Amino acid sequence: MTMQTIKIQPLNAKSFAPYGEVIACKDNDFFHINDQHTERYHALAEAETDAKVGLSIFRNIKNTEIPFQVSMLERHPVGSQAFIPMQGQSFLIVVAPALDQVTPDLSKLQAFISDGTQGVNYRAGTWHHPLLTLEAPSDFVVIDRIGTGPNCDVYSFPQQVCIEN
Repeated sequence: MTMQTIKIQPLNAKSFAPYGEVIACKDNDFFHINDQHTERYHALAEAETDAKVGLSIFRNIKNTEIPFQVSMLERHPVGSQAFIPMQGQSFLIVVAPALDQVTPDLSKLQAFISDGTQGVNYRAGTWHHPLLTLEAPSDFVVIDRIGTGPNCDVYSFPQQVCIEN
């Protein structure tokens, strides 16, 4: 059986829309605040949760080399999760829509690369790979649910998938 291969595509709001929002200034409207000293790009993403929202820093300490294989996805069914690069570094995003209530649709797996000025907000329930960076260490602001109870489902693939340029 041949390994499925997914090509990495540039991240943009239109192609990422089924999974959440791209958090970026580019291609978004703003209004001026603070005596015209600041452009406010308002409400670029919405946090979804049944509990408190927290801001954390994730430091990825291992870089990813392309091509690479993925063998799992995770989702957070009761809360969105946003990743915003703190050092202008690009990062990889691997996502899939749901096939049914418990399974991602691996035939529609997609891979994106942020240009380093873009973050992402995964909607609640979006199947995604954990953080993948091209350089390490890399720091990210993460905005997500801080609450009790389970909020992470993991799906292991029957066969690895190759992600490449």
